[in-house]
Amino acid sequence: MAYLLWTVIGYLMGSLPSGYLVFKIVHGDDIRRFGSGNIGATNVNRTLGIKWAVLVAFFDMFKGGAVLLVAFAAGFNEPWLTGLTGLAAVCGHNFPIWLGFRGGKGVSTTFGVVIFFSPPLSFFVAALGGLVWIIFLKFTRYVSIASLISLFSLPCFFILTGEEHVFAIISFLLAMLSCYRHRSNISRLIEGSESRTGQN
Repeated sequence: MAYLLWTVIGYLMGSLPSGYLVFKIVHGDDIRRFGSGNIGATNVNRTLGIKWAVLVAFFDMFKGGAVLLVAFAAGFNEPWLTGLTGLAAVCGHNFPIWLGFRGGKGVSTTFGVVIFFSPPLSFFVAALGGLVWIIFLKFTRYVSIASLISLFSLPCFFILTGEEHVFAIISFLLAMLSCYRHRSNISRLIEGSESRTGQN
């Protein structure tokens, strides 16, 4: 029952569509009608600007980490339960019931979840993943490439640090889920039509 309960709670907390809500409040419209049609921070940056994108990214990270903190506070910190709760939170972000299961790509929410998988070591793992994101964004100027490589680096870092294998498994599943959500970006990368940062 605990697994089912926290999976549901994780999904519901993760499904809060911050990008959609921010765009609705600021612009008065549905962000899915603009830019890439995505509700995540990258599309918010394209449509509203960097300050709103940072706010959305922060909130998306926060909601992912918050559900784990709530579970810990309630006395639930078994590794598989933690991992599956985090996975459910990202699924909620990617497929929110409130928006017809059309959500974001889960990058910020995944990092928010990973940060609190097993503190303090997971702080270090998430920081390394963030560094990978910055490096690849700087040299490729493709947000999609930087995001995917950074996400796939997370299970590698968990393995290298000798952390519980469950966190490497769950973070790999999260990377694969984001890869699925980035399938249109991957197609554009193959075609050579993917936009770089600084381009419209």
